[in-house]
Amino acid sequence: MMNINEIKAILPHRYPFLQVDKVIELVEGEYIVAVRSVTNGEPVFEGHFPNNPILPGVLIIEAMAQAAGLLAFKTMGQTANANKAYVVAAVDEAKFRRPVIPGEQLVIRAYIKSRKRVIWKFGADAYVDRVGGDVVGSAVITCAERDLVA
Repeated sequence: MMNINEIKAILPHRYPFLQVDKVIELVEGEYIVAVRSVTNGEPVFEGHFPNNPILPGVLIIEAMAQAAGLLAFKTMGQTANANKAYVVAAVDEAKFRRPVIPGEQLVIRAYIKSRKRVIWKFGADAYVDRVGGDVVGSAVITCAERDLVA
């Protein structure tokens, strides 16, 4: 439904911080299902942890937030721009149930819980390989529009 080039046209993130590889389902105003492939060559695995690589929970949260950002931008019919950004304002109820390791696909389902002007609240769940697979994490993520300083 959305490839990496389409994602890069919407989000401002770039390697090594872009955490969404593709979107496989999106219903504007409702939910998104996005994928992040976890590969052994990622720099983070050199130190987290040597000989036992585990995707850090903060990157799982970031993948959830980027998926939610894609949903918000598509819902509004906008893209990121040089003057404004939607940033994470809060992460609540974060839970991690099992590690994510290289070779697995992180599948994220994010959905809109509420929206009040420039404040969005999303629910997000992360699975391994497919929605309904092993749940690896979940969170409620609040994002807010912020002016960027040049």
